[in-house]
Amino acid sequence: MRLNRHTRVTDGGRVLYGGAPARVSRLRPAAASLIRERSFTITDAASRALAEYLIEAGLADPEPESLPPVSLTDVTVVIPAWRRPRQLERLLSSVRDHIGAVRVLVVDDCSGAESQRVADVAGRHSAELIGMKENRGPADARNAGLARVTTPFVLFVDTDAVLRPGAVELLLRHFADSRLAAVAPRVSGLTEPGANWILRYENARSSLDHGTYPSLVRPHSPMAWVSTTCLLARTSALGGGFGAGMRVAEDVDLVWRLVAEGWRVRYEPRAVIEHEHRGAPRAWLGRKFTYGTGAAALARRHPGLAAPAVLSPWTAAVLVTLAAQRRWSVPVAGAVTAVAASHISRRIGSTDDPHALAVRLTGHGLVAATAQGFALAVRHWWPAFALAAWGSSRARRMIAVAAVADAAWEYARLRPGLDPLRFAAARRLDDLAYGAGVWWGAWRARSAAALLPVVTRRRAR
Repeated sequence: MRLNRHTRVTDGGRVLYGGAPARVSRLRPAAASLIRERSFTITDAASRALAEYLIEAGLADPEPESLPPVSLTDVTVVIPAWRRPRQLERLLSSVRDHIGAVRVLVVDDCSGAESQRVADVAGRHSAELIGMKENRGPADARNAGLARVTTPFVLFVDTDAVLRPGAVELLLRHFADSRLAAVAPRVSGLTEPGANWILRYENARSSLDHGTYPSLVRPHSPMAWVSTTCLLARTSALGGGFGAGMRVAEDVDLVWRLVAEGWRVRYEPRAVIEHEHRGAPRAWLGRKFTYGTGAAALARRHPGLAAPAVLSPWTAAVLVTLAAQRRWSVPVAGAVTAVAASHISRRIGSTDDPHALAVRLTGHGLVAATAQGFALAVRHWWPAFALAAWGSSRARRMIAVAAVADAAWEYARLRPGLDPLRFAAARRLDDLAYGAGVWWGAWRARSAAALLPVVTRRRAR
C-alpha cells in the first residue's frame, strides 16, 4: 500500500490528512509504525485493517504490481460497434495481440450499410457477432453483450480505443479487493503524425484522461467518474448493467450506482490504453456538447451528485464576496477565511501544530473553491455570464479573470505540446461547447438541477 499524493503526514507519522471527503486521521502508535516512506505491506490482520481504512478514506492505494495475477481466461471482451469497421479492425488486432484467445463479443448496434463490413471484421478475428435490430445506443449495446458473458470479469472497450501490452493484466490484479466492482485505465491520445492543434490539445487535456495518479472513484471527489471507453468489471457486480436507453453519461451513471450499492470503483493510470480523439472541429465540439447534455439525466437519476460545484458554506461566502468586486470584498473574504481556519483548528484538536494544519486545510479548500468558481463562470454558467456582461463591467472582469487564470493554470500544469494562445483558445471552446450542452439538456428536461451548485454542511472529519 502507498499513501497517495494528496495525503499529508505530520506529527511524526501519527497524523494523516487528506482524502475525500477531507479528514484528519490519528493513527495508533502500532498502526503508524507500519508505514515507512509512505508505504507498507499487508502481512497480518492489523495491517489489513489499516489498509482497509486508508483505502476507504481515500488516503492510500494498493500497488498493483504487488497484487496476485488473475488469468486472462477469466475475461470476456464486449465491444459495442456502430459503423467504423476500420477502427474495429484496429481494436480487435490489439485485443488478439495483447490478450490472446479470449472470448470477444462484438455488438453491432444496427450499422446499416456497414453491417456487413463490421461482420467481416469480427469474423476475421474470431469474434462472436451480436446484431441489434435497431440502433439503441451504447448502453443497450453493452447490455446485450453483458447478457451473454459467463466469465467472472468483463472488459468493455469502445471501437475507437487500442489496447496496450500489459494493461488488462494490471487491471485484473486489483480484483484481489473483494469489494472492487470495476477499474478503469488511463486513456491517452492515439499518436498520429501531423496532428492538428485540436488533437494536440486533446492529447493534453482530453475529457477521458484523468491523469497520472491512482484513486478511488466516487461522487463529490476529485475523481468523480471514469469513462467506459475501457472498463474492466466484476460481472456479478453489474446486475442489469448500464441504464437502458441512455445514449450519453451511461458510464457515470453506472459508476455512481455501483458506489451507492457499496462497491468500489478504481482508476489505475499505470494501465494505459490509447484513444482516437476527434480532430475535426465540428466533430470535436459536437462531442463536447453531447457530453454536456448528459448532466440533466444524471441530475434526475442522482439528485445532488451532478452539481457543477460542491462548496462548503464558508467557501461559497468567499466566492460571493469576491464576485461582488467591492472595496470591502477582499477584507470580508479574508475575515471569513480566518474564521473558517479557526473553526477547523479547534476541530483538529491535539496535534503538534493544529494552527498550521488548519491553515493548510483552509488553503486547500480555498484553492479548490476558486477553481470551481472559475469553472462556473466560463464553463457551466457561461450563457448567464455572457448575458450579464452586456450591461455589467464587473461581469466582464470576472469572465476575463476566470478565462485567463484557468487557461494559465492548466497550461502550467499540463505543459502541452501546443503554444499558450492556441491552448487557451481550445480550452475556451471546450468549455463553451460543454456548457451549451448542459443548458440545452436542462432546457429539454425542464429542470435546472444540473445547473445548481451544492452547498454542503458536511463537516470535515
